[in-house]
Amino acid sequence: MKRQIDTRVRRRWFIAGGALAALALTAGVLAATGAFTPGPKDMNGNPVIYEADAVPDPAASAVPDGNGRFVASTVGLDVPVGSLDAVDGVVTPPGFTSAYLIRNYGVTPKEAGLGTVYVVMHSLRNGGNGPGNALIDVEQEKARLVAGDTIDVDDVTYRVTGSQHLSKEQLPTSEIWAGTPNTLVVITCLQRPDGAPSTDNLIITAEREQ
Repeated sequence: MKRQIDTRVRRRWFIAGGALAALALTAGVLAATGAFTPGPKDMNGNPVIYEADAVPDPAASAVPDGNGRFVASTVGLDVPVGSLDAVDGVVTPPGFTSAYLIRNYGVTPKEAGLGTVYVVMHSLRNGGNGPGNALIDVEQEKARLVAGDTIDVDDVTYRVTGSQHLSKEQLPTSEIWAGTPNTLVVITCLQRPDGAPSTDNLIITAEREQ
């Protein structure tokens, strides 16, 4: 069955990008100001801190793995697939080394014929390395994956059809939430060349190989 967002409710979205990598000393200083909450480590083992508006909600019941692997071989990305729930329309992955299925919007890869698989992941600025960084050409502000590239999610293969970027305000009412069968939507923050906080999300779409 399709699972669609109730667009009658105004929703805030912080998708996979409200975080930055920092040295442990810097993280301690920022945390002491009350502006940041210490977080886990990035894919290079460096400490990461959450920005104040993107601290994960425990109600999301996030788990970092258990749904196979997310593999985009063209860009050398191979990470575990976890899962989480959107809470009041907010999706904030807690970790920086996994991709996450949105359980309460869309379907699992094994149910691909019933709707869209939605995957979110963090990208990081200031030298951090999250899974989403592999998908972004920061200088050109575009996706590194192009039409025809493949993405495997839990052993289900999808072929990329395109990409776009949307502001965080535009994302909740975007057509990507239509719930189309055999479709994959991957969302991460589009980082900026100047290292300033991300204001847009990068959206990569793909169709299941038949």
